[in-house]
Amino acid sequence: MYDVIIGLEVHVQLQTQTKIFCGCSTAFNPDQPNVQTCPVCLGLPGSLPVLNREAYRLGVKTALALNCQIAKFTKWDRKQYFYPDLPKGYQISQYDLPFSCGGHVDLVLNADTGETRRVGIIRAHLEEDAGKNLHDESGRGRASGVDLNRAGTPLVEIVTQPDLRSAEEARRFLEELHALLTYLEVSDCNMQEGSLRCDANVNLHVHQPDGPKVATPIVEIKNLNSFRFTEQAILFEVDRQWREYQRTKQTIRDAPKSTRGFDHERGITYPMREKEEAADYRYFPDPDLVPVTITDAELDVIRKTMSETPAAMRSRFQVDYQLSAYDTAVIVAQGKPFATYFEQVAQSCGDGKQAANWLTQDVLRELKERQQTIAQFAIRPDVLSALLTRVLEKRLTIKSAREVFVDLLQSDETPTASRIDQIVAAKGLAIVQDDAAINNAIAAVIARNAKAVADYRAGKQAAIGALIGQVMRELKGADAQAVREKLTAALTDGPS
Repeated sequence: MYDVIIGLEVHVQLQTQTKIFCGCSTAFNPDQPNVQTCPVCLGLPGSLPVLNREAYRLGVKTALALNCQIAKFTKWDRKQYFYPDLPKGYQISQYDLPFSCGGHVDLVLNADTGETRRVGIIRAHLEEDAGKNLHDESGRGRASGVDLNRAGTPLVEIVTQPDLRSAEEARRFLEELHALLTYLEVSDCNMQEGSLRCDANVNLHVHQPDGPKVATPIVEIKNLNSFRFTEQAILFEVDRQWREYQRTKQTIRDAPKSTRGFDHERGITYPMREKEEAADYRYFPDPDLVPVTITDAELDVIRKTMSETPAAMRSRFQVDYQLSAYDTAVIVAQGKPFATYFEQVAQSCGDGKQAANWLTQDVLRELKERQQTIAQFAIRPDVLSALLTRVLEKRLTIKSAREVFVDLLQSDETPTASRIDQIVAAKGLAIVQDDAAINNAIAAVIARNAKAVADYRAGKQAAIGALIGQVMRELKGADAQAVREKLTAALTDGPS
């Protein structure tokens, strides 16, 4: 019936201590408006901008990770428009000579089948952020205000090709980009603080029964600040455009591009204005800033500072630790510190699958309940690997290990490997290695459970479960598999 066509413009705040063209702090400070300002970011006459070298370096690092081509020569342009939060009356950005272009991101659509979609990157360019308008929403008619603390904050704007085909794909792309940028440590990507914001360009290519596809007018949904809101806004906009096309048959030739906002409380997009084109901004080269050049040697230096990307880490974990695509996706999605924790445990205990099971189940559950990050988690990698090693060496059952795990977290003492042994000894959790003791316990359980024994020998396989449970309760630290094998042999060999 129709194809959904989506392109994203993502604005990412770079993790610098100072603004892109002056020395003012970039710290998030909503409670003290207009204190992180100076003549440069206020646009006072006679003030001159100077490029923040670290902002440019982080921008290049981002573009390299997006597989972009880095321009050896780039310049700055003034994007002119009037708005109260733009004190200079223009934004310093990049127009015809951005510092990078022509990249891509391979988005995993189905981890089980390996289906991917390559999303093209048109360009990534540097620019300064505007301030923030503050409006009284009480309905009492109070004046609006402007906070210019953010004015001049360094941004890299990442513009995709219209390669995304659903609201879900758009959300997944943003999640992948978030992971990439945080792994590289170029941005904290804190969407609540405005460190990552997204504009979504959406339209439909409608299939006609007797003719070529026709496109609905493009709508840009502005300032989406969460993955969920982005998905919700696009879903609503797709439905709205389809209904509008059925009513008016209006196509991209009949109406200009327009912008809409998103009201997350009502779950709807609403009209804002017609979209400006490049000519409306009257771009021209900024006369106060010199162009920037970069050499191959300087690019090599930046490449050497780049960490492993999430995509590369997922692939490596599947090979090195024999993990499923699902397990690697869950681990890597928790962030770089969590993935590093997993790798330390896996390498130390020598069993990646066992480590993944514990990390994705027990550790994640405890982190969620305690509202902690992995850096705050009391059980450090060496202690968890020591616990898993005891399981792998058949000195502890998994059930007993989980009991020790909980005790380590609930104790006032610092979790250590020696503390594991103390808990095991105090609770008698060590696996019973004495065959005679196991055989005696099995004989006692068989003797007092004549009906269950008869049921099992009559073909009711489930009856053995209750018998195993009784043996385990008697021996505490017995290995369930060993008990099952010995009990099965005893029931099979015994009198019928």
